[in-house]
Amino acid sequence: MVRFGLTLVRHGETRYNKDKILQGQGVDEPLSATGFRQADAAGLFLSNVKFTHVFSSDLLRAKQTAATILGKNKFCKDLEIKYDARLRERKYGVAEGRPLSDLKAMAKTAGEQCPSFTPSGGETLDEVRERARDFFEFLCRLAVELEQKEQDMHGAASRSSGTAEEQLVFPWTNHCSEAELSSGSGGTSEILDANILVVSHGAYMRNWIGYFVSDLNCTLPTNLTKSQLSSVSPNTGVSHFIIKLENGNLLKPEITCVCLNQDSHLVDVGAECVAPKVF
Repeated sequence: MVRFGLTLVRHGETRYNKDKILQGQGVDEPLSATGFRQADAAGLFLSNVKFTHVFSSDLLRAKQTAATILGKNKFCKDLEIKYDARLRERKYGVAEGRPLSDLKAMAKTAGEQCPSFTPSGGETLDEVRERARDFFEFLCRLAVELEQKEQDMHGAASRSSGTAEEQLVFPWTNHCSEAELSSGSGGTSEILDANILVVSHGAYMRNWIGYFVSDLNCTLPTNLTKSQLSSVSPNTGVSHFIIKLENGNLLKPEITCVCLNQDSHLVDVGAECVAPKVF
């Protein structure tokens, strides 16, 4: 059994987020002062989680968020952040750098609705999902390879000293029911073959989670509403998943969502936490 943790975090706020202007891939804005405070808060929230790998979109707002989060971590400040273009935001083509209201107007003119509408030069939702699927399969292969190396080096008996232990499932225990924690972690501090942090973007992450639910039958928290599932994460919202691969089978991952778009760490930041659904 291969088992790994996956934590998804949306980047912090930029001034374009605040002004409801589409960034996509073509507008590479840095974090605003509020965005850095959000990233600090997310870093403190995740400071006791021992990550084995950190991946980020190669766009500036995600890179700055990942570096800030890692800088607050008690265990892995020196871990290398690996940047991957597959984690970039959805490409919005001619709508990039323009107000969100313009995208809605384009969709209306075309007789379509956001977010399914694709502006000229933009990516379709299927294309975004394909990027997410490709990256997730890469993570599954990575976890399987790590488990195989561990077996080869030390044998099955050594797993008691594993690479990453879920520290009392911290901080997830404060935001999940007992049943969800049991389904995700066996109810105890279990060994993970990898514990992976990924920093990405709102529309991309919503598509990725949609792929988990519709294609891979991800188990969701019992109190999650349909509206919450379809909403974009707030800036630095945190989602956590446990992925199990029985006998290293990459084709049938068992995915449990422990929490989705968690934002309790933003209470004192003073930023607007509700994201527009098409961002």
